[in-house]
Amino acid sequence: MSRNKTEEAWIRELMNTWVKAVRAKDIEGVMSCYVPDILLFDLAPPLEYRGVDAYRKNWEEWFSSFKGAVGYDIRDLRITTGDDAAFCHSLNRISGARTYGEQTEVWVRATVGFRKFDGKWMIAHEHLSVPFEMKEPYKALLDLEP
Repeated sequence: MSRNKTEEAWIRELMNTWVKAVRAKDIEGVMSCYVPDILLFDLAPPLEYRGVDAYRKNWEEWFSSFKGAVGYDIRDLRITTGDDAAFCHSLNRISGARTYGEQTEVWVRATVGFRKFDGKWMIAHEHLSVPFEMKEPYKALLDLEP
C-alpha cells in the first residue's frame, strides 16, 4: 500500500470514529478527534469557534437538542493527504427527532482539515455550510438533496 493510501486510511478511520461519536452523542469521543487549537466555521453562530473549550459547549447544546441518537451520514468522502496536512470534503446528512418536536433532516457541505498532532492525524479545521438563496428574501435552502 502506498504512503498516501495509508495516510488516507488513517484519516478515513478518524472520520469513522468521529461519526460514531456524533451518532452516540459522545462528547468525549467527538472532542478526542480535535487538536486543542481547532478553528471551526460551524452552521450555528458565532462566525467561528477557536479551541476545543469553546467548541465543546456548542456540541453539548446541540446534542441536548436531540431526543435520541443523532442520525449522521457522510456521502462522497474525498480525501487528499500530504506529509503533515490533509483535507477532505463531503456531503453530510443530519437527521433525528428534536426535543422541541420537529424532525431534522438536512444535508450540509463539509470541508475538514487535518494535521499531525503527536504523531497522529487529528481534525484541525472544520467548515460546515448550507446553500442559501442569493436574492431577497435571503434564506437557507435546507431541503436540497444530493
